[in-house]
Amino acid sequence: MNVRKMTQLAMLTGVALIIFVIELQIPNPFPIPGIKLGLANIITVYAVYRFQAGEVMMIVFCRIFLAAVFSGNMMALAYSFAGSVLCLAGMLLLRKIIDKKHIWIASVFGAILHNIGQISIAALVMGTGILVYLPFLLLSGCLAGAFTGGCAQLIIRRLKETMRYDES
Repeated sequence: MNVRKMTQLAMLTGVALIIFVIELQIPNPFPIPGIKLGLANIITVYAVYRFQAGEVMMIVFCRIFLAAVFSGNMMALAYSFAGSVLCLAGMLLLRKIIDKKHIWIASVFGAILHNIGQISIAALVMGTGILVYLPFLLLSGCLAGAFTGGCAQLIIRRLKETMRYDES
């Protein structure tokens, strides 16, 4: 991996982490645990369509680990990791059939898979009673996934327009 690529990946990780920390400061208007916009996932969705699978995994796993450290919630690491593994696997497969003009669709599926991964860990830790939250998480995941995917799609379009988007 060359220095330019490593710098790009580090910058995206940093931007995603900054977005995550800012989002932590926004009070959650929903009484259901686990529901949030997941704005840092804008960077993930963008990266899925911009970089190779291993590079995207480096961005996401570094962000997840650092986010757990910065938030002081190491238990969140297990939830985020499980959700991210499913999300990334699904989105990396979907990018082969969903083009850059429809990134938001892949993002919605990614958000659904992320919620399934998180609720699976929660069920292991707290018992199956937690599954009552699943419909609410899936609905919020669809909405958040559409939003973050739309933002990533807009970023790619803007970068192409400004000639700063390099396909390599």
